Amino acid sequence: MDIAKIIDDKKFMWDGKIYEGEKEAQEVKTSYEKDNFETRIVSEEGKYFVFTRRVVTEVVVEGQPPV
Repeated sequence: MDIAKIIDDKKFMWDGKIYEGEKEAQEVKTSYEKDNFETRIVSEEGKYFVFTRRVVTEVVVEGQPPV
């Protein structure tokens, strides 16, 4: 399994787990979505894989800017 996939012209990263059933993968997908991840489920050879991505919307910088 590839660690990353381009789906709908967006890069998604595999969560590293193999799910035996679609229901289990769907539950994990829902959990990721509650944490503001965009998710996709990919099925190959009867196994299910969850791919996630999160777009950075805010960058917090600490300290003083360089002079």
